[in-house]
Amino acid sequence: MNVAFKKPSLWQRIKPLFLGFDGWLALAVLLLCGAGLLIMYSAGFDHGTRFVDHGRNMLIALAVVFVIAQIPPQRLMAIAVPLYIVGVLLLLGVEFAGITRKGATRWLNIGVTVIQPSELLKIAVPLMLAWWFQRREGQLRLPDFLVGLMILAVPVGLIMKQPDLGTALLVLSGGLYVIFFAGLSWKLIIPVLSGAAIAITALVVSEDRICQPEVEWPVLHGYQKGRVCTLLDPTKDPLGKGFHTLQGMIAIGSGGLHGKGFMKGTQTHLEFIPERTTDFIFAAYSEEFGLVGNVLLLLGFTFLIFRGLMIAGEAPTLFARLLAGAFSLAFFTYSFVNMGMVSGVLPVVGVPLPFISYGGTAMVTLGMGVGILMSIAKSRRMMHS
Repeated sequence: MNVAFKKPSLWQRIKPLFLGFDGWLALAVLLLCGAGLLIMYSAGFDHGTRFVDHGRNMLIALAVVFVIAQIPPQRLMAIAVPLYIVGVLLLLGVEFAGITRKGATRWLNIGVTVIQPSELLKIAVPLMLAWWFQRREGQLRLPDFLVGLMILAVPVGLIMKQPDLGTALLVLSGGLYVIFFAGLSWKLIIPVLSGAAIAITALVVSEDRICQPEVEWPVLHGYQKGRVCTLLDPTKDPLGKGFHTLQGMIAIGSGGLHGKGFMKGTQTHLEFIPERTTDFIFAAYSEEFGLVGNVLLLLGFTFLIFRGLMIAGEAPTLFARLLAGAFSLAFFTYSFVNMGMVSGVLPVVGVPLPFISYGGTAMVTLGMGVGILMSIAKSRRMMHS
């Protein structure tokens, strides 16, 4: 007797690939992407193909999320060391044979294309540090944390030398989050935070003296000194170095409670806001959607961060917990630094607003971070299914 077997449908074949996905995390990302598309249309509709390109970048990032989510955390741990080594070697390549643009040497020609290796370290450094502390689980001592700091210091130092303060800050914070979650004692953290608070207070008090043109700052470049001094008093050069900060603050303030309305932002469309589709898109968003829109956006980022931290808390291994915790707080760093610099609280550095700002490389990097969170959530659910 012949028995006919029904061929499985396409959905039945691909359904296992979606099993275990964290729906709440996906919802948070999609809501932020929706907000990003909305404001990008307003700020960039007359900016060539910026809106269409932004949508394309989002689709690429979502594809990256899907692919990375299929990789179990065990395999991610296996690529941690080689990825870190390749990243550091590429940074050394930039140091000796990099391409210089606008006074910064951040790019490397690898034959088929030009890449920015520092972006790779945003992923490689947390992976490497999570791998290191996983190896030392149960026997962590102070020397292990010192080794972790050395693993972090090498790429951060090379990135700062390019110079690229914004990316160095993101890599540094991502690494420090892993070290913190690994169990670094508060006895070591509090003195550092206290020292930073004292230094910032001294900076503000002595602004008139240390911001004079003849005063040179150790470690920092001249343009970096200018950004800090501009932050302390942007009105000293309102049409020059202070222009970005002042226009961002004006746009945010003019939005009021409810904003001027979609596509009705005068500061945005009269082109007073510089880089209105990239670093300063939060100013354009604030002008059109006001305080209410800002609160909703903040709630969206808070939802994303706390969902990521919940995934970290439920992760089955130390490696997965450290990685999920670091990438969750990385979204906080991106958001806090971008909103802070636009509103005049922090110096202007090149840090995008996640899923809102235009930028292909940054969007893919963010997609990789979300994909890793999905992978960790998926692995736990598959274990309990």
